[in-house]
Amino acid sequence: MSDRSAEPGYRNPVLPADWSDPDAIRVGEDFYLTASSFGRVPGLPLLHSRDLVNWRFVGHALRRLTPEEDFAAPRPDGGVWAPALRHHAGRFWIFWGDPDRGIHQVNSPSVEGPWTDPVLVKPGRGLIDPCPLWTEDGGAYLVHGWARSRSGVKNRLTGHRMSQDGRRLLDEGKVIVDGDALPGWFTLEGPKLHRRDGWYWILAPAGSVETGWQGAFRSRDFFGPYEERVVLAQGGTRVNGPHQGAWVDAPDGADWFLHFQHRGPFGRVVHLQPMAWDDDGWPVIGDGGEPVEGHRLPVPGQPRSAPATDDDFPGGAFGPQWTWLANPGPDWALPHDGEGLRLACLPTPGAHDPRTLPNVLAQRLPVGPRTAEVELRLGQGAPGARAGLAVVGDAFGWIGLERAADGGARLVHRFGEPVAERERDAAHARPAPDGRALLRVHITDDGRCRFAARLPDDAGPRPSGPEFAARPWGWTGAQLGLFAAVPPDAAAPAGTAEFRRFRLT
Repeated sequence: MSDRSAEPGYRNPVLPADWSDPDAIRVGEDFYLTASSFGRVPGLPLLHSRDLVNWRFVGHALRRLTPEEDFAAPRPDGGVWAPALRHHAGRFWIFWGDPDRGIHQVNSPSVEGPWTDPVLVKPGRGLIDPCPLWTEDGGAYLVHGWARSRSGVKNRLTGHRMSQDGRRLLDEGKVIVDGDALPGWFTLEGPKLHRRDGWYWILAPAGSVETGWQGAFRSRDFFGPYEERVVLAQGGTRVNGPHQGAWVDAPDGADWFLHFQHRGPFGRVVHLQPMAWDDDGWPVIGDGGEPVEGHRLPVPGQPRSAPATDDDFPGGAFGPQWTWLANPGPDWALPHDGEGLRLACLPTPGAHDPRTLPNVLAQRLPVGPRTAEVELRLGQGAPGARAGLAVVGDAFGWIGLERAADGGARLVHRFGEPVAERERDAAHARPAPDGRALLRVHITDDGRCRFAARLPDDAGPRPSGPEFAARPWGWTGAQLGLFAAVPPDAAAPAGTAEFRRFRLT
């Protein structure tokens, strides 16, 4: 099943950025995908494709995270975990688990919305990775996993009967797959529920994110007993822990499997695998159960596309590739008539540590080599006001402009180690008399970041400081962010920062 065809092909990963826990469906000739968004806002990103390879943004299904007070600061370990996307009765449905609150769902007649407000389907701690199934005979079911960090329980899948409207569960639930009873299986999670040829199928990964495998379970009855088999593992390939994803069929009837691979600071990138069936009716994913580096296109002839990254911020607005690190306030981004993102320098206790700043506007750190570049103008404001381009994870680095005690602007480059409580200088500050700079960070294929900047009198961008090694953040990859802030004791007015022409090349 390796890529030996003369037909046009693709190379993995098809989404080379952090699209964690992807789930996808086909509706007619269109494919749709969602992924975990954790504590970022808006949540539940949505992509569209016509061939499972070339994707574009549609938007988001979740406007804000609740309760509001829980997401007033960055929470890369909370919020939206492992959603399941389905289409039933003319509506799109997304179910997800908040590990601290329970299982929720939203739905909409169109993938573009409007999406309903979230419904809490099953309250409780540690309830994660839900997936619904509506069957042709009128049945409705839900399966979910467990997070040991919240519940003390893991390695098992629980099944329920569910109301047709997806708002209620109709029983107390039953453990339908117990990973502790399967020799060699551990950390069983992420179930996706399907029906095919009279079988109930659960595709679920196990063995941990970085080194695990993809399992398949089947039974004639939803509540079991289930047979199991490993259907995708790293084997002799470079794709560690092929893990948790979506079984999707193409218009021609061929089956495909989207899954993630953990790539350190880049988070969980998405691969596409061909999927066939053996003589015993079990799925065979990839090349004999090992991931492929590339293959023929599922649907040839589609134009090339990728989720947007660049932005000119027309009218002060920003595209769907950007999310805040917490629930935003109304005065964080200021609308205006021209181009450029205008951020308020908000007084905040986290001004000296971007990991604690809620008002960072971020997008996924892309697998390198890539270069991010943005123009910055820091307006007049209080001493300590700063704005810049940041790489934020368990460690952070940023380059930008800051108002000094005498009111003048200076170019600064700072960083913080994983255990650091505040930033340190990565390079000596330089005067920036007119408060303008071009900021740049080059990202290598192993996540090392090289910062640079150009002031108006410079001939070109000048390298700044040593290399910085990006690191993942909670359950996410590192974030590439724009921010403006000022210490909480700063005098008003704190000022604003304007970003223009963000480019990722």
